[in-house]
Amino acid sequence: MYAHAPTALDARRRGRELAELGDGAPIDLLVIGGGVTGAGVALDAASRGLRTVLVERRDLAFGTSRWSSKLAHGGLRYLATGNVGIARESAVERGILMTRTAPHLIRALPQLVPLLPSVGGFEKTLVRTGFLAGDLLRATARTPAAVLPRSRRIGCAETIALAPAVRREDLRGGLLAFDGQLVDDARLVVALARTAAGYGARILTRVGAYDVTGDSVRLRDERTGEELTVRPRAVVNATGVWAGEVDPAITLKPSRGSHLVLAAERLGNPTAALTVPIPGATNRFVFALPAQLGRVYLGLTDEAAPGEIPDVPVATDAEIDFLLTTVNTALGVALTRADVLASYAGLRPLLDSGDGATADLSRNHAVLTSGSGVVSVVGGKLTTYRRMAQEGVDAAVRVGGLAAGTCVTRNLPVVGAGVVPTGLPAALVARYGAESAAVAAAGDLTPVATGIDVTRAELAFAVTHEGALDVDDLLDRRTRIGLVPEDRDRALEAALDALG
Repeated sequence: MYAHAPTALDARRRGRELAELGDGAPIDLLVIGGGVTGAGVALDAASRGLRTVLVERRDLAFGTSRWSSKLAHGGLRYLATGNVGIARESAVERGILMTRTAPHLIRALPQLVPLLPSVGGFEKTLVRTGFLAGDLLRATARTPAAVLPRSRRIGCAETIALAPAVRREDLRGGLLAFDGQLVDDARLVVALARTAAGYGARILTRVGAYDVTGDSVRLRDERTGEELTVRPRAVVNATGVWAGEVDPAITLKPSRGSHLVLAAERLGNPTAALTVPIPGATNRFVFALPAQLGRVYLGLTDEAAPGEIPDVPVATDAEIDFLLTTVNTALGVALTRADVLASYAGLRPLLDSGDGATADLSRNHAVLTSGSGVVSVVGGKLTTYRRMAQEGVDAAVRVGGLAAGTCVTRNLPVVGAGVVPTGLPAALVARYGAESAAVAAAGDLTPVATGIDVTRAELAFAVTHEGALDVDDLLDRRTRIGLVPEDRDRALEAALDALG
């Protein structure tokens, strides 16, 4: 059944809107790329009144946007390296996300640095100073302490309660700070795209863009092979690490960030992110992050990733060993490779600024305009997507001579933000917020498989409202069941039923 809600995406709407483009429907702005930046650009443009089309060759959140640590960073690391501008921008955008854009998808995550013998007096002072600077960033960004509590020193009992697997020998308590954590990065991307659709944007997945210039693009329906040429008044390239395929003048230096997926019970079901300083580094840490579906994500690496861009990057053996070795310095029981249920990796689209390790490259973004008039938004990070999108649309408006309203996304909530219904499963509410009742009405609330707290109703809703077109969309992006191959196999039948 076709869902008539203006924010609903499904196969029928996709087919109808593709046909409208073939019939010559006018386009003010064509957005290429369906990650967080592209979805943000589409929402910004559509909410300004522009006739907007987003095309994505694969699926929403197919690339880097689903491979993050699921953190809305406040920019503390960038402050430590002297980049005050990006640190403050990150803190401001985190506050907007947590209080206005998507408060239902982001919670305050305790970040715990245990005070073990490996954390000497200098390191302790450095971390505490950094946490106090983070408090100042939060305050200057006007994020209430009720949303993100202040940092503090805690005792051994509270440290163990937050992170039960922590090493207890010679433990001297811990230092506690708070950052924002997304329940799921891909869910944010889908929410942005659907909200843009509610403002009239056409969101078209499995549609590739070729022969791109500032006023002409050849589109291909990747499902059928059919092609058409559209003539938008402006084009924004938001393809992340693939930006150079659209504009060959762009040079990026991708870096790979890898995570391991662990069973939360193996670490005592922690409620805080265990934050372990990397030996020999002054501002880098490994995080064991509690996540949905009873998992912990252990990350993060920062390794140069030259060469051809893979569709799905993979963690290397060296990265797996590095993460396990580092986190084991803070654990009472050592983790081994046998504890690793899965791993995942994403590529950061860093601007190439010359020599130097990728960990030292700036996380600043840039808005570039090619000789043919294509506007590209490159660099940056998930937390600052909204600001990047605003600047990208501003540039497209100038290049295309478009008549557009002012940016309103600073105070624009996405689908799911609002009053949350009661009496529904907590995991469902955490993923869908105010839309939880609509999801529950879409189907059966029984789990897709024993021990997986995703329901059959969520898969049905993904097909009727979230543009899921195949099993991979359902298991790898609308839900994150597919991160663990065994879970994926057990949920496959439910996914096929939802598509049936």
